[in-house]
Amino acid sequence: MSGKVGWVALGLMLLVSGLRAQLATDVIGQHALGAGSSGGVKGMAPGSCQYCHAPHSGLDNGLWNQKLTTQTYTAYTSPTYAETGNSAVPSQTDTNLCLSCHDGTVAVGASIVYGQIATGKLLGQDTIATLQSSHPVSLTLPIRDAADLVASLSANGTTADPQKVKLVNGNIECTTCHNPHVEATDLQAKNFLVKDSSSGALCLACHDPNRVLNGVASGLAGWPQSIHATSTAAVQNLPYGTLASNACLNCHTDHNAAGAEWLQRGAGDQVCLNCHSASNQPAGTPRRAGAFAPRIVTLASAKSARLDVAAEYAKVGHPQFGGSRQRPVPGADPVRGPLPNRGPTSPNTPQQSGCIDCHNPHAVQSTTNFAAPPQVRLSQTRVTGLNQLNHATVLAPATAQYETCVRCHGPSRGKLASAKYGYSPLRSAVDGDARNLIPLISNLARSSHPIARNRSSALPQPSLLSHMQNLQGGGVSRAMGERIFCTDCHNSDDNREFGGNGPNGPHGSKWTHILERRYEFSQAVAPGQLITNLNPNPDLGSQGPYALCGKCHQLSNVMQNASFKKHSSHLRAGFSCSVCHTPHGRGSGADNPSGERMVNFDMKVVAPNGAIQVSYNRSSNTCTLTCHQVAHYPDGSVKSAAAAGGARK
Repeated sequence: MSGKVGWVALGLMLLVSGLRAQLATDVIGQHALGAGSSGGVKGMAPGSCQYCHAPHSGLDNGLWNQKLTTQTYTAYTSPTYAETGNSAVPSQTDTNLCLSCHDGTVAVGASIVYGQIATGKLLGQDTIATLQSSHPVSLTLPIRDAADLVASLSANGTTADPQKVKLVNGNIECTTCHNPHVEATDLQAKNFLVKDSSSGALCLACHDPNRVLNGVASGLAGWPQSIHATSTAAVQNLPYGTLASNACLNCHTDHNAAGAEWLQRGAGDQVCLNCHSASNQPAGTPRRAGAFAPRIVTLASAKSARLDVAAEYAKVGHPQFGGSRQRPVPGADPVRGPLPNRGPTSPNTPQQSGCIDCHNPHAVQSTTNFAAPPQVRLSQTRVTGLNQLNHATVLAPATAQYETCVRCHGPSRGKLASAKYGYSPLRSAVDGDARNLIPLISNLARSSHPIARNRSSALPQPSLLSHMQNLQGGGVSRAMGERIFCTDCHNSDDNREFGGNGPNGPHGSKWTHILERRYEFSQAVAPGQLITNLNPNPDLGSQGPYALCGKCHQLSNVMQNASFKKHSSHLRAGFSCSVCHTPHGRGSGADNPSGERMVNFDMKVVAPNGAIQVSYNRSSNTCTLTCHQVAHYPDGSVKSAAAAGGARK
């Protein structure tokens, strides 16, 4: 044997010996491609190493032997993603090596040294041209710092667990999270992960929920206390057994994400409804379950009903995002955007809402104890809100529930009426945008329900109950304090806070305008004419047309004319509270009527009394208008509209 040949032979024996020694500890599972292996793709070569490596003449990157892909990829993007990804993964990076088998453009076994090794994998299957639905890799360096990243990631190119989760030449590559030689370091996931990833450990190696950078808190703030990080509910279709152990994986996946932005397990709100729905999800636990949804399986039936938000949406529900979300140009709407859950902002386009308008999935907590208003509920922990006096000041996070509501039901654009919510009154006094509720409930309003300010102590309210009534019209629910929530009126009709078994909050209701209880609006054929839809002497109980008002007000007291001498006669004639009173409040902008006691007439039902403008005088408790074919005068006298002559019909 010549010296040169001998050294080659010796080198080959040492390489093979080294590989065998390594394979004694490596368990490569699905990457075992040899003819006699148990891997998923089998080839004609006897071993496994030569499919990727060659002892001689391989590429100068781990003695690489697989031909490289030349595919150009669409990089990952999202409205909150600040990095600049590469459309072409640089040649001979670890990611390029992995994609040379996994993007489907090069046949498995297309070796540089040995030629094509016959395998069960065909060229062109599952071809990948986009990385939009996979975690970003091969970034344009340097990595940009952000509050939701561990500080060391951009500072010195290390993760929070640098011994296991390693950057490659300062970059995130496939091998940052995956070890191609060991399939089951994580015995549950078995996806070649570099460490056990239960409880989100792999994600948290790079993503920090507790960091504050330049005064900005991490977008993951509140995660350690959230229900998604702590719940012991059993889950199917995911690697780990419980909601808490799956952690990030409940909503996100590293590859093949159905909701490509933010790598979600569903497009739009479907990622939330995967769990918050009673419908079954696909059975089984697929290896790469990006398109498959988790399914919670061990909750008691009553608690499962609370989760079934999808059933509430199927009623008269909030508009919600479908599979495709439209988003504004950044800055187009200073109130609602640019944020990850923004809907369209065109004035001619109906506004949509998403689950994350009202809930922060990284911080949301289970609401078991209901705080007094106006505090934000635990289910809305760390949700963004809007200041009720300075309409342009975004509060992050909101501290009061109404601050989260006026973020959409305030000055934001694109608010349009929808027939599915039922009858909409036309008020006699309107402050600019009739659907901007801030002027109606703020501290500057002439009168309002006590949402954003305490109830008035100057005017007696003899009908007010000491405690709110439950859904059955009896029992004792929350004490009547100085404030109420928006959700005291707009709520699921079967919510558990007031005696039902369903979810809390305005997801949907069988009653119009997403109202918790029945509330009928008087309607007339024409202003001033007879009311046509309500019968005289109505039921004043929990199933009657004014059940919502009866939640807080003793209707029998109203019928005794304790605060207005004509209440009884009006209700007995079929008049709804909505004819005279506006439910949210009366702003300070318009002059007539004055707005005291939330009086603001529905001009679809009432009409001016001839040339006399519609008005109300609180001191004398009289009004001037025509209603139900009767003309009312400032001195309290009335005439039939026909006898009045000038009254409009």
